Amino acid sequence: MLDIFITSRVRRKIIVIYAKYPDFKTHVRGLAKLIKEDAGNIQRELKRLEKVGFLVSERQGNTKVYSTNKQFPIFKELQSIVLKSQRPTQKRVTG
Repeated sequence: MLDIFITSRVRRKIIVIYAKYPDFKTHVRGLAKLIKEDAGNIQRELKRLEKVGFLVSERQGNTKVYSTNKQFPIFKELQSIVLKSQRPTQKRVTG
């Protein structure tokens, strides 16, 4: 369902991870390993998501670590959408 609203596959995977696990922190390579996507594409999407305010970053030595900005104006709504879209669909039994 999220694929209709968020057309970038990489961006969708990133949003799902950070919305489901708001305390999650990682660097580009760690995220690339986790979601099995190219680090270059991930880095581009992380920068976009940081620019709009969904993510924040901090330097740890030579590494930039990204985490969820829980103060993002629509964070709770986005998290709710992600969680609802992750639930298995239930089929109705008619009789």
